[in-house]
Formats: sequence, structure tokens, C-alpha cells
Amino acid sequence: MSYQSAERIPTRSWKYDVYLNFRGQDTRHGFISFLYQGFKNAGIHAFPEDEELMSGEEIAYTVLQAIEGSRVSVVVLSEGYASSRWCLDELSKIIECRATIGQIVLPVYYNINPTYVRHQRGSFEKDFAKHEERLSSSLEKVQRWRSALTQVANIGGFEINKGSN
Repeated sequence: MSYQSAERIPTRSWKYDVYLNFRGQDTRHGFISFLYQGFKNAGIHAFPEDEELMSGEEIAYTVLQAIEGSRVSVVVLSEGYASSRWCLDELSKIIECRATIGQIVLPVYYNINPTYVRHQRGSFEKDFAKHEERLSSSLEKVQRWRSALTQVANIGGFEINKGSN
């Protein structure tokens, strides 16, 4: 009996070390700018923070490519996160990449209780009620968003609260 050597699995080349997913109004001028600068100072190549990319209603092809090309996605969940269809579309793609290419996903709960995210309570519940009303013809999209939030909330993450050290 002869054994063939296992085929070598090629190492995936990543365009970015980190993709940052966040709602800008909640975190851009504080936490995210510090985090992004910290990555830059440490030599970690993060997908650039560029408000122009977020001008369209639908998620841009450039952003989808950046998500797919990132080794790690950091998902910063905040009070207003679920109000943004853009954030939720990105999150759906991130969860897809976690399942298909093994992307590492790190949730950060910024001034929000992880339970609210997991069970879509509080502001998340209100925002989803609005999405369901506005997107009544596309409830499967809303369900994908709900599923993505539940999945990300089931991953161990970091809690950051104002005033905590």
C-alpha cells in the first residue's frame, strides 16, 4: 500500500490585516479613530476609514472586496448600530466570510449590553421593527441581518463602557 503526500493547501494572501465594521455616528470620532491609529502605529494594515465609500445606499463593491480580503474583522457594536442598513449588510458579508474562508471575527460591544445584541432588544429591537416596516417586500434580508447579529453575539468579544478603565 502506498501513501500519497497530502496536497499542500495554499496560504491565502490577505490584502488587509483588519476590516473595521462600525456605525460612524456612534464611534468614528472617538473610539474608532483611536483604534485605527493604534493599528497603524503597530504596523497593522486596516481597511481605510473613508466616509466617501459610504455615500451610496447599497454596500459598495470596494467594501465587499475589502471584507473578503481581510484576515480579521472587528465588529464594533454600538447603540445605533442596527439602525444602519450599511452596517448590517457588511456584517452579513463578514459572517459569510467567517463561514466560507475562516475569517476571524472579533466583536466589540461599545456601550451596549451583548445580550441586547444577541436577542435584539432595546434599540436593536426598535431598529429592526423599522427595517421590517420599510423593507416589507424583502423580509428575508432583514432575517439575514438578524441571524448575522445573533451569530456575532455568540462569538466571545470585548465590552467597552464609557468611564471604564
